[in-house]
This record gives sequence, C-alpha cells and structure tokens, in this order.
Amino acid sequence: MVIDDDPGARKALRRVLSRQGYEVRTVGDGADALALLAREPFELVIVDLLMAPVDGLEVLTRVKKMDPDTEVILMTGHGSVDAAVAAIKRGAFHYVEKPLRPNMVRHLAGQALEKRRLKGRIQRLEEEGREGAVQIIGKSPAMLKIKRLIRQVAVSDANVLIMGESGTGKELVARAIHQASRRSGRGFFPVNCAAFTEELLANELFGHEKEAYTGATSARPGILEHADGGTIFFDEVGDMPLAMQSKLLRVIQERELVRVGGVKPIRIDLRIVAATNKDLKKAMRLGTFREDLYYRLNVVPLTLPSLQERKEDIALLAHHFLGRLNKDNRRKILGFSREALALLRSYNYPGNIRELENIVARAVALATGEIIEVDDLPEDLREIEVFTIRRSPGRIKSLSEMENEYIQWVLEQCGHNKSRAADLLGINRVSLYRKLKKSQISE
Repeated sequence: MVIDDDPGARKALRRVLSRQGYEVRTVGDGADALALLAREPFELVIVDLLMAPVDGLEVLTRVKKMDPDTEVILMTGHGSVDAAVAAIKRGAFHYVEKPLRPNMVRHLAGQALEKRRLKGRIQRLEEEGREGAVQIIGKSPAMLKIKRLIRQVAVSDANVLIMGESGTGKELVARAIHQASRRSGRGFFPVNCAAFTEELLANELFGHEKEAYTGATSARPGILEHADGGTIFFDEVGDMPLAMQSKLLRVIQERELVRVGGVKPIRIDLRIVAATNKDLKKAMRLGTFREDLYYRLNVVPLTLPSLQERKEDIALLAHHFLGRLNKDNRRKILGFSREALALLRSYNYPGNIRELENIVARAVALATGEIIEVDDLPEDLREIEVFTIRRSPGRIKSLSEMENEYIQWVLEQCGHNKSRAADLLGINRVSLYRKLKKSQISE
C-alpha cells in the first residue's frame, strides 16, 4: 500500500513498484488507509510522513498494532534526524527523503519484503520445533522418495537397514520411522555399535544377573529389555563384533534374550532399525559381517542421498538450522544474503548435512547483522572449490559415470560457458558437445 496526499507521487510509486511485479494499492488519506488496512492484510506500507489529519507516524503506530509483521517505510520531503529516530523507534523498516529515486524504492521494497518473508520462515520453524515432531527437511525428488518410503515402512514391523554416507541423517530417519509407527508410544533406543568393546556392548544390550561378574552386585536389565514394545536403533552396525552379531541374530530369530550370567530366556517384542556407512556386502565377502544377519536386517533397505545429490534442499536446511540456532543462542538473525546462499549451494559438503549445520553454527556465532553475509562463512568455502568422488553404498561408479559428474561440475564452475569448460577439460568444443549429447548432461 502506498499512502500519500500527492497524486503525482502516488502514481509514480505505483508505476515503479508495479513494474517489479508487486500488487500495489494507493490511498491519498491516512484515515482511509487505516480503514482499508483493518479489512485487508498488506505486506508493506509506504507512507508519507506529513499528512493531515492522520500523519505517517500515526499510521506506522496503528499498522504495527494491527500486524507487527507488516513492514513500513516512511517518506518525507522535509527530512529531520528527530523524525527518522522516532520512525525507527516505532518499528519502521526505513526512513527516506523525497524526491525518491526509482532504484532506491525498488531496493528498499525488496529488502522489506525479504525481511518479512524470512521472519515468517523463522517463526514457522520455531513453531515446528516446539511441536517436537521429527522433521525430515527437504523437497528434492530424492528426499520426497525417502519421505514416501518412511510412511510406507512405518506401518509394518519389518526391520529396516538405512545406508548412506556419514552425516546424511540416518538416525533422524530411524526416529521418523519409529514416530510414524504403532510403537511410537514406547521408547526409541539408539545404540552406537562402534562406541563399545564387545564385553561392554554385550552388557549394555543384554544386561546381567547378580554376580555375573566382579562388581555386579545386583541384576540389571539391558537396552533390549528396555526397548520391549518399542524400536531399537543400531547405528554403525557394520562395526558390531562378530560374536555380538551371532547373539543379535538369535534375538531376532527367537524374539528372546538371556542376560549375561543368566540362563532364563526373556521374551521381547521390538523392531530393529540399523544403519551403516559401510559396504556390508563387501564386509560379508571379507568375513567381517554375517550374511544371515545382513538379510535379517535388510528386510527394507533405505539409501539416503548425499547432500551433493540434493542441492535443492541446501537453502531449506540452512534456514532450518538458523531457526534452531537463533533459539539456542538467543539471536535474531533473519536469514542469508543471496550471495551467501549461492556460496552454500556451490560447496560439495564431504561431511553432508552435519557439515552444513556446523557451517551455519559458525556463521551465527560470527554474524554481526540481521543477515548472514559471505564474510560470515568459513574462509575455505570462499577460497577452495572441491570436487568430491563419492561411492554409493554397495556399488562403485563406472568410469563413464564419474566422467559425466566431472563434466557437469566443470560446467557449473564456468557458468555453463562451453568454450571455457572445453579448455579446462583439455578437449575441443565438438568433443564436449558430443559428450553432452551422449550422456544427456544438463547444459
């Protein structure tokens, strides 16, 4: 909404903003504007300071009472420091002097609306966090497929094996499966198989009877018993010792366990979700992972994509982490500049989502303004471009696949300038076009 008692000014502002694609309403009187604002929501109000009988400061005050998220820009042909300070104190986004320059108007309108959008995003993320639901962030095709599989597998009690690189969110997916299942009212029990020796893992999982070993002054149930009726999550299951694999196989087959030092079987009912970043088929060939246990765990396989394979989700994830970090650190950072987001999207993330979260945490700690800028991001993101060779769990990519990925990466670095890309690749343009056509790489 543009509010000004000068018809020429209203017309000029309407023309400038409409050309940017904004829907613009103009009003020549402050009282009429407030009546309209009471009936319809507006994202941005641009109002002249000196009007009668209702001036710009009064409009600003009333607008902020109606909807604190509506941004307001005040303008005047008689600028003063006192008026500017009063406007900012009452919540104005900005204060500008006439005559207004079209570029300045477009710039300020864009900034004000971006601030409103970012505030809305942060509020939604904070509300979602308060609800306590497991959030699988992502709208890329790869993540939409994962979400669909989570819904499908959650309704059954089938064991699930989640595969993927470190930092791709395997435990989060396991929790989402549990939360969507009939077992959600019972516990979710994560166990890191790489964090314990064989003896400690056995004691943690199976518990022990009194005097089972020196220091065992009383009987203690293990995690498997506590997980009865719920879900147990074996993280890094590829690192489980062979002897423990054998014991776990018996639990899966018999649905019962025996405590360390005991003889009495204890019946249990639980669901097993396991995760690994290792190639378990290779481990089976090497004799470090039992084939029968693999097939017991791998009833429903889920392979999580790396962050490089779902770059469409980087902005969503970055804003999600920002919302949580704002709350944890009592900050009010609204978002990222376009340049900072572009840099985040261009990085390849060997550490996947966990690395992105660490980068955002560092930026929040260093940022001094309302927006995270490029200078707030780690120097290695700004100075180093990394092309990462990745191997999907269970298979090695062919030379042709690796070549296609490398060509795609070089094209992106060159801004899809094919002559420059051909020079860097050491081939002529004809050869590059032939490879693009053969592999159907996006140009």
